Amino acid sequence: MRVVYMGTPDFALPSLEALIGRPGHEVAGIVTGPDRPKGRGLKTVPSPVKDAALRHGISLWQPEKLRDPEFLDALRALEADLFVVVAFRILPTILLDIPPKGTVNLHPSLLPRYRGAAPIQWAVMNGDEETGVTTFLVERKVDAGDILCQETVPIGPEETAGELHDRLSRIGADLLLRTLDLMAADGVRPRSQAADATPAPRIAREDGRIDWRLAARVINNRVRGLNPVPMAFTTWRGKHLRVITSRPVCLEGESGCEPGGIVYADERRGVTVQTGDGGLELVRVQPEGRSRIDGSDFLRGYRPAVGDRFGDPDAESG
Repeated sequence: MRVVYMGTPDFALPSLEALIGRPGHEVAGIVTGPDRPKGRGLKTVPSPVKDAALRHGISLWQPEKLRDPEFLDALRALEADLFVVVAFRILPTILLDIPPKGTVNLHPSLLPRYRGAAPIQWAVMNGDEETGVTTFLVERKVDAGDILCQETVPIGPEETAGELHDRLSRIGADLLLRTLDLMAADGVRPRSQAADATPAPRIAREDGRIDWRLAARVINNRVRGLNPVPMAFTTWRGKHLRVITSRPVCLEGESGCEPGGIVYADERRGVTVQTGDGGLELVRVQPEGRSRIDGSDFLRGYRPAVGDRFGDPDAESG
């Protein structure tokens, strides 16, 4: 089949690279986001998908507006059978009407679970033991089209959202190719999504603030799910402290500490914080304006003591 590929970030790259080399399919054109400022120096850089298009010499478009008449005319001129979308923008109806076989999207969840912008993060944050990837036909309502193919993927007990993101991008690429092969052979039957969809809204930075009243396992899942962005954080002596990785631990009896209070602060047991249920060891952290350090280095360099508090403004003056 002749396809137009639409995608922008790293997640979209494995699918594109796999599709370019797939017998029976031709990538007639690529659509990606405009170059954007990135990093501390705000240097304008191309998207990973643009880099791939240039490497392979495939026609490329970077429209600011998807309804631009010249852009739409260029897509129609390609006479593609199908549009393929992986980690791109919401498409207007006028664009969806162009390909005769429709538009296929790859989504990193088992739809209808986790419709929205952050399905990978929410699956980890909620402590799910499995998630998956889904290919479906795009319609006007976001992530609600008929399902084509799905594959279930287990989530490791210590896996972060970033690690799961990379795995799903590769597994999703394989699923996408199988889907397109089936569509070319008229071997797939779309099925409607169930009505009981669950949302996966975009995550704001403030969503990373740790509520120490929650159980240790719940906080740990949020730490995993918010890594690498926007990262879980708490406050420590008037400044932000990012928690990169953590570990729930069993406490030796009643600590007498309120949630957020330090229960242990020694070389053997590390820096362990009282939560609403159990203790949470800070395995790796990042003090504000500093590099990431192990909990043992935080212990030696910042000298937290038993009874000190995280996230409590009344305790941050010390």
